[in-house]
Amino acid sequence: MRSLSKTMEQCDTADQLNDNVIVPFVAALEAVCEARGYVLNIYGEKSNVVITSEADAPAIYNLVEDYLDSIGDEAD
Repeated sequence: MRSLSKTMEQCDTADQLNDNVIVPFVAALEAVCEARGYVLNIYGEKSNVVITSEADAPAIYNLVEDYLDSIGDEAD
């Protein structure tokens, strides 16, 4: 955690943060999840991480999409 935090603090821009921290972190999560037979889904305004079985992934995706659509409709 400290190493990750230190790397994040050294990123001056969102692009640097994305390239140096977020993408490698997500790639590692994907590799570990895939090795265990899980699917990783990341969503949202502030972030939601959902790790499920491959069979459950479409249902979880649809739940999140339906929710995001419903709050988007409220803003209209």
